[in-house]
Amino acid sequence: MPHTSRNDPHLIGWLSLAQLISWGSVFYTFALLLEPVERELGLSRAQSSLGFSLALLAEGLLAYPVGRLIDRGHERAVMTGGSLLVALCLALHSTISSMAGFYAVWLGLGVGLAATLYPPVFAVVIRRFPNDFRRAIITITFLGGLASTVFIPLSAWLIHAFGWRHALLVLAALHLLVCAPLHALVLRHAPAGHGHAAHHETSRPSPIKHHLLSAPFLLVGLFIVLLMGVTAALPAHMVSLLRENGLSEAWVIAVPAAIGVLQVLGRVLLYFFEHHMDLHLANRLISGLIPLGLLVLLMAPRFGSAQVALVLLFVLLYGMGNGMLTIVKGTAVAEYVDRTQVASLNGALGVPMALGRAATPWLLGLLWHPAGGYDAGLWLMLGLSLVGMAALARAQQLARQRRPAGPHAPG
Repeated sequence: MPHTSRNDPHLIGWLSLAQLISWGSVFYTFALLLEPVERELGLSRAQSSLGFSLALLAEGLLAYPVGRLIDRGHERAVMTGGSLLVALCLALHSTISSMAGFYAVWLGLGVGLAATLYPPVFAVVIRRFPNDFRRAIITITFLGGLASTVFIPLSAWLIHAFGWRHALLVLAALHLLVCAPLHALVLRHAPAGHGHAAHHETSRPSPIKHHLLSAPFLLVGLFIVLLMGVTAALPAHMVSLLRENGLSEAWVIAVPAAIGVLQVLGRVLLYFFEHHMDLHLANRLISGLIPLGLLVLLMAPRFGSAQVALVLLFVLLYGMGNGMLTIVKGTAVAEYVDRTQVASLNGALGVPMALGRAATPWLLGLLWHPAGGYDAGLWLMLGLSLVGMAALARAQQLARQRRPAGPHAPG
C-alpha cells in the first residue's frame, strides 16, 4: 500500500486499542504486582524493581533491530509476533515460584514490548502518513493514554478477586485474543522498505551514520533517554510513593488511574491548540512540566495540611506533561534530524534508552529509605529531567541552523 498524506482513522483506532491493552496490562500493572510478588517470593524492593528494569533493558536493546525490520516493511510480523510473546510471558508469569523465574518472564515481556509499544507503532504511522504523522501520533495516543485509567482499577480488581496469578492469565488472554489478531489484520499491505522515501528516485536517505554522528541527533537522543528514564521510573513506584505521602488506599488506586485521563486531556489540548503557537516553543514548555511536577512532589511534605493537595497537583502536572511528552519524544527525531529513517534512528537509541530506562526504576528503589522514603531518588530524577530539557533546547537551535532545503528538512 503506498503511503498517503492523510491518516486512516480505522487503522489509527485499532492500533490505539492495542496500545491501550499493551501498556495497561504490563507497564502499569507492574506497580500492582510489586508488593504481592515480594511477599510470596520473599524479594526486597530493590530485587523486585530489578524485574521491571530488566524488561526495559530488553526492550531498549531490541529497539534497533525492531526499527530496521519496520523500515524494511516487516511491521505486521513484528507487532503480531510481539503480541503473541507478551501473551506467552504473562501466562508463564502466573506459574513462577522463584526470583530467577520472575526475572526471566520480565526479560521476555521486555522483548515483546519492544515490538508492540509506542516506538514501533509511531514508526509505522510515520512511514504510512509522512505528511500528517504528528496529528496521527497524537490521535493514536488518545486511547492508549487511558491505559492506566482502565487497567489500574481493572488489574487491582482482578488481583483482589482472583489472586495475582489468575489475574495474569486474564491479561494474557487479552493479548492472545485481541492484540495479536488486530496487528495481523490491520497491518497488511505495509509500504515497501524505507516507506515514503523509497519512491523518491532523486532523494535517497542520507547514510544513517551521517545522522548518528550529528550534534542534533546526539542532543535529541540525550533528551529522549533522560526524560524516558524519568517517566519510566515513576509508574513502577507510584502506588508505594502515594501511600508514603499520606493518601488513603482509595486515593492510592484512584490517583494513578486518573493519570491516564490527564494524559489524554493533555493530548487533546495539544491536538486543538498546538497550531496556535510555535511548535518548538511548545515542545520546550511540555518537557518542563515533568521537573515542575517533581519539584511540587518534593515540596509537598513540607506543607503539612496542604500535602495531599500538592500531591494531586503533582499528578496533574505529571499526567498532562507525560501525555504530551510522549508526542514530543515520538516526533523529535523526525522533526530535528530526519524523517526517512526514523525507525532505525530511534532504534539506534535502543542501548542508551535501555540503560536509562532500566537504571531509573531500580535506582529509585535502591535509593528508597525507610526514614526518607523516595526523596533522594526524586531529587535525582529532577536533575536528570532538567538536563534533558537543556539538551532539547540546544538541539532545536542546531537543527534550525543546519536545516537543509527540501521536503525532508527537520521540523
